[in-house]
Amino acid sequence: MKKMKYVLVTGGVVSGLGKGVTASSIGLLLKECGLRVTSIKIDPYLNKDAGTMSPFEHGEVFVLDDGGEVDLDLGNYERFLDVQLTSDNNITTGKIYQFVLDKERKGDYLGKTVQVVPHITDAIQEWIERVAMIPVDGKEGPADVCVIELGGTIGDIESMPFIEALGQFSCRVGVGNFCLIHVSLVPVLNVVGEQKTKPTQHSVRGLRGLGLTPNILACRSTMALDDNVKEKLSQFCHVSAEHIITLYDVPNIWHIPLLLRDQKAHEAIFKVLNLPSITEEPSLMEWTTRAAICDKLHEPVRIAIVGKYTGLSDTYLSILKALLHASVARGKKLIVDWVPASDLEDMTEIENLDAYKAAWKLLKSADGVLVPGGFGDRGVQGKILAAKHARENRIPFLGICLGMQIAVIEFARSVLGLKDANSTEFDPNTRNPCVIFMPEGSKTHKGGTMRLGSRRTYFQVSDCKSVKLYGNRGFIDERHRHRYEVNPDMVARLENAGLSFTGKDQTSQRMEIIELPDHPYYIGVQFHPEFKSRPGKPSALFLGLIGAACGELNAVLQSGLEGQEKVNCETVNCPPNKKPNQNGYATKPTNIITDAVYSYCNGVHS
Repeated sequence: MKKMKYVLVTGGVVSGLGKGVTASSIGLLLKECGLRVTSIKIDPYLNKDAGTMSPFEHGEVFVLDDGGEVDLDLGNYERFLDVQLTSDNNITTGKIYQFVLDKERKGDYLGKTVQVVPHITDAIQEWIERVAMIPVDGKEGPADVCVIELGGTIGDIESMPFIEALGQFSCRVGVGNFCLIHVSLVPVLNVVGEQKTKPTQHSVRGLRGLGLTPNILACRSTMALDDNVKEKLSQFCHVSAEHIITLYDVPNIWHIPLLLRDQKAHEAIFKVLNLPSITEEPSLMEWTTRAAICDKLHEPVRIAIVGKYTGLSDTYLSILKALLHASVARGKKLIVDWVPASDLEDMTEIENLDAYKAAWKLLKSADGVLVPGGFGDRGVQGKILAAKHARENRIPFLGICLGMQIAVIEFARSVLGLKDANSTEFDPNTRNPCVIFMPEGSKTHKGGTMRLGSRRTYFQVSDCKSVKLYGNRGFIDERHRHRYEVNPDMVARLENAGLSFTGKDQTSQRMEIIELPDHPYYIGVQFHPEFKSRPGKPSALFLGLIGAACGELNAVLQSGLEGQEKVNCETVNCPPNKKPNQNGYATKPTNIITDAVYSYCNGVHS
């Protein structure tokens, strides 16, 4: 049986250096070398999972197929590696301590004193070894390499048990099976323009003092490191100069795997892990093309995101990525206008007229409107006004989770004339509850009690936009995260007034997709399609929104129906051995959704 190889990514100096993107890019690079890759994210906080954490503190909660509510970095792993992870791929202090304490209560430790060392550290190591063996790429058998990202910064008190466990783990798996990549900061002082190595030196010294020695340094900086800077880092950090990589600022994160490849990071990792010579040089052709296309796009498409947490873009990270995937597929430069939902409300007009005017100006100038999910009543009235504006002015609209629910509420108020129509989440005593608490939900516990994970939606209408965007399939599987739903007792009245429920669950009692048939693009979904969007496989509904926003929805729908990509652009040259057919089109027989990134280069790279 082959031995698993492990690549650990740690961070130093400051948080927010991009460890997640670095770990994802390393995994992609190794995958392009012909290896099978899985990933684990370690979050040292005491929460069992990310489900109950504030988006302002931690960014979005990413949802997996199995219902796991996890750190947003697992979204990066899935998007870069095109894998399906499980909740066990996200290790937290809370999970580890609960696991150990459950064993203690059962008497598994035979009366011993339960301590951080060895019981907590052993549990961490056993968890890593167990999860690393679970295939996540749809193939049989374990992966070749497991990329582990340790959250936080070296020196954080809460990460100490994990540092100790990983130090023991490196000895446990042995030399040649463990590679440590330390992501650190090399700042440039504007006063003198000099790259300063001292922060990285101190970070590495602290890491070594804790029992871990880096094999490779990945240095974040505004520009490529000078050779003399690399030599200095090599001397003081005891890392070969060839194993010091610069991750300098780039126009978009799709360049990061290319930076790693160009600096031979894969060769350094192969050397540390005693892997045989590289069987496949990582060409990263798709990523090269995609990054170049993204850099050269100039025709804008403006999407207004009307939300509650617009002050932190990481709160809607997967939505931003899904919009980007779709806009690149349509050859448009994405411009996101953040509209705080509460700024659209009448009260803001009284209290802060400038903010009110600015919010409405952004909304009215948008080519499309997206209302994402959320919890709580702050900003709900503003979201309802945004949905009304999009409906009445025939602006392309996509409502996700709560966004679908507020679209139903708005329709009931404006079209059915039910002025007090509401969700019981916001008004428990409403006489016209359009949205109600799900009967299986818990009103006493918040964590892990929602309707979570992949659920099946069955299309009810054969001739609607959503079914065409999904390639005329009878059903789809998408990820959910909600505890309220459209009231099934209201559905008949809403449908009679013109609101079409085009997707339902297997019982036909839970509403999943709404559409307005006579609107250019007005769709709401109870699920979160953004979580399954990939750079080369844009989400169908996001592709539809962008297509409608730039007046190309019919082309998107037709491409989905024909299953043939038409490639017609001059932004990126094809490789000499990849030419379009005689009509100037690529004839790759696939739905545009599955390979849309190639829609705007001169040919399909098969």
